[in-house]
Amino acid sequence: MSSIDQVLIAVRRVIRATDLQSKYLARTTGLTTPQILILQTINGQQELTIGQLARAISLSQATVTTIIDRLEKRQLISRIRSATDKRKVYLELSDAGRETLASAPPLLQQQFIEQFSNLKEWEQSMITASLQRVAEMMDAEHIDASPVLDVGTLDRSWEQSGS
Repeated sequence: MSSIDQVLIAVRRVIRATDLQSKYLARTTGLTTPQILILQTINGQQELTIGQLARAISLSQATVTTIIDRLEKRQLISRIRSATDKRKVYLELSDAGRETLASAPPLLQQQFIEQFSNLKEWEQSMITASLQRVAEMMDAEHIDASPVLDVGTLDRSWEQSGS
């Protein structure tokens, strides 16, 4: 097998693993990877605003607001206005949000982060440089992306009957 075929197969496997994980999450929780990531970030935080959340997960505030709207509609989170500054609105996980989060399978990126963190620094640098080069070769370096392993748009909703 040629080097080109090996690289294309490896890229396709990454895309396929991400796609399968996204479908599994949607089937088991009705949520997308970014939605679960937002629930995880809100969980246990005190006085977290949408802007702070957006910065923490490297997504635009507009995208996060759209996702928050959908999570709030499903009663997984709520917005709480600050008692001291009415201009500030904080995010809080509901009991249903905590239950959903507790029953959600681990995200694909969590497994990746754990394994990547265990590599030596030179291995991490080599992988990073190689993947950045692959992105350039695919004319994808200009595409806005966050550190979330997911396919599709970040603000899509997996509507379920009755949701």
